[in-house]
Order: sequence, then structure tokens, then C-alpha cells
Amino acid sequence: MPLFVKIEKGIVEKKIFDKYISAHKEYVLDLIAKGHKARTGYWAELGGGMLQFEAESLEQAQAIVAQDPLIVNNCVTYELHEWRIVIE
Repeated sequence: MPLFVKIEKGIVEKKIFDKYISAHKEYVLDLIAKGHKARTGYWAELGGGMLQFEAESLEQAQAIVAQDPLIVNNCVTYELHEWRIVIE
């Protein structure tokens, strides 16, 4: 299954962002339970982070990202890319 990466940049104050972190974690755990092999984290030095997951297609990846509470609640801007690994 293709691998996708959502690269995020925070656009709200930390206080607002933090209100949606629990929902984001639940969302990622649900992706894992559905077989998308999701992983998420944040940049140590900057606001923002990354979500890595598998999806059948770009269209499915876009639909998955659209359900992320951080997107739904306008906490981040993002770029979505299909990541093709060369060496593992």
C-alpha cells in the first residue's frame, strides 16, 4: 500500500492547539486499528509536525487527512505527499 506523509505547520496559539491533541491521538489510533500503519509526531524546534500513514490512493489519503481533528479545527496548514522509499 502506498505511503503518505502529511507535513504540518501550526497556525494557532499553543493553548488552542492543545485542546485538540487528545482527539488527534484518538484519530491516529483509529487509523492504526484500521490497518493504515499511522505514526505521528512533532518537530522539536518548530511548531508543527508530521503524520505518516498508508492508504490505497491519493484520494483515500486526502479523505483520511480531511478527518484529522487538527485539520477540521483549523489548527494547522499542511502538505500531503506520497512518499516513495528508495532504501529501507
